[in-house]
Amino acid sequence: MSVKLARADRRAAWLFMAPMIIAMLVVAVWPLARTFYFSFTDAYLDDPTNFSLVGIDNFLEVLDDHTWWIATRNTLVFASISVAIETVLGLAIALLINQAIPGRGLVRAAILVPWAIPVVVATKIWEWMLNDQFGVLNQMLIALGLVDHGIAWTASGTLIMGVVIFIDVWMTTPFMVLLILAGLQMIPGEIMEAAEVDGIPGWKRFWSITLPLLKPAIGVAVLFRVLDALRMFDLAYVLAASSEQVMTVSIYARNRLISFQELGIGSAASTWVFLLVAFIAILVIGVLRLDRAAGEAA
Repeated sequence: MSVKLARADRRAAWLFMAPMIIAMLVVAVWPLARTFYFSFTDAYLDDPTNFSLVGIDNFLEVLDDHTWWIATRNTLVFASISVAIETVLGLAIALLINQAIPGRGLVRAAILVPWAIPVVVATKIWEWMLNDQFGVLNQMLIALGLVDHGIAWTASGTLIMGVVIFIDVWMTTPFMVLLILAGLQMIPGEIMEAAEVDGIPGWKRFWSITLPLLKPAIGVAVLFRVLDALRMFDLAYVLAASSEQVMTVSIYARNRLISFQELGIGSAASTWVFLLVAFIAILVIGVLRLDRAAGEAA
């Protein structure tokens, strides 16, 4: 009887999972397989039915393109700096609003506003605010006597990457706050109360108790943000189009596919983007597992 029940449970499980599996095949696996297939062809977007197989030539051409390596460097710089800043700020803000302070509920609601605004809308808002002629930020700096004239924040090759990182930090720090705050609220209050009764200083409680217990939440938050940052497209493209100063690997793939109509090479570039993101995701997950194993062994 138990064997029949187990079989019935498995059939029911597959039945409930079938719609999700079908949806994943349609929206994820099939497009990915088509992209991978076209990456071995010399197809063009204006006539995708007329092509021939070229082997790995497209992959080698992408790797031989200097612009690809500029985009890769920009992507890694953007991801590493923005995620690091967002993690530190997210931890600090989560610790603050986790305390019993007046208006804590209002602060928690307000902090979600930047994250709730669509990326394109937020980018255009900041572009207007940073305009060198009528931007409110330049007007404030001039009024304070800090500068003599407006600064072209989004037109300067030396400043544009910092602007992109700043806007991304402003928009996505709330995401880090939410995940870390959820981790904070999972920490049993009795542990902190016992440590406080024992006279352990606040900084030591944070370093020896709070931070170790928060590592799983921080690790998940960092993983999600790293994956999101590595495939960043909309923010940089809306702000600076195809400027090499902030071109990411996703923008590079889009340019080869759409601007140059090179379906084969664009697909190869997209495949390289997928492999880059997958490699770094595996690397981050491996580090998190090693850290968890070390914690359990200790």
